[in-house]
Amino acid sequence: MNQEEVKTIYTKYSSVYDRIFSHFFFPRIKLGINKSRISNGDRVIEVGIGTGLSLPLYPRGCKVVGIDVTTKMLEKARGKKERDKLDHVELIEMDAENLTFEDNSFDHAVAAFVVTVVPNPEKMVSEMKRVTKAGGNIVILNHFCSKNLFLSKIEKIFSPVCEKWGWRSDISLDLLSNHCNLHLSQVLKKHKLDPWSIIIATNNK
Repeated sequence: MNQEEVKTIYTKYSSVYDRIFSHFFFPRIKLGINKSRISNGDRVIEVGIGTGLSLPLYPRGCKVVGIDVTTKMLEKARGKKERDKLDHVELIEMDAENLTFEDNSFDHAVAAFVVTVVPNPEKMVSEMKRVTKAGGNIVILNHFCSKNLFLSKIEKIFSPVCEKWGWRSDISLDLLSNHCNLHLSQVLKKHKLDPWSIIIATNNK
């Protein structure tokens, strides 16, 4: 998928995204943020904020900057910000692979269900590492390709179909530890057979 395809797909999703995905995504985002070290006074960037499902989960004493490339998704997030009076939140339309912030601008970074959406996940994670301070947490929630060889082959076969729906199914967890050079402090699941993983990584730049 290229960026324009991502924008087109998620613009269509924007009006129904919360109804379809919030039941699955919200409790896992909550667990990921609870396991992070985000506290009052911290600056946090969430890459791919989408409709802002995560916004009520952050401590109000921290500063949250949420970015997304899809205008319609951000409009939904802005609605939540205004409704819940989340004055500690700033929302900006921006490409996750080309963040405009200076190095070490944030204490922690979060990316919920976006690694398999962006055209170049390695570039996105590299940008997250760049703008996050050394030793900060990088929290990533996503489905990753199974370690079972048979299931992995099936996921790779179906990845082109999944791309038409807006995500890839062929990215493995090795992408983060090997290609992106992240130190994975914790790899969690909400339950044993959960298809989504919660990664707590340390920015070891």
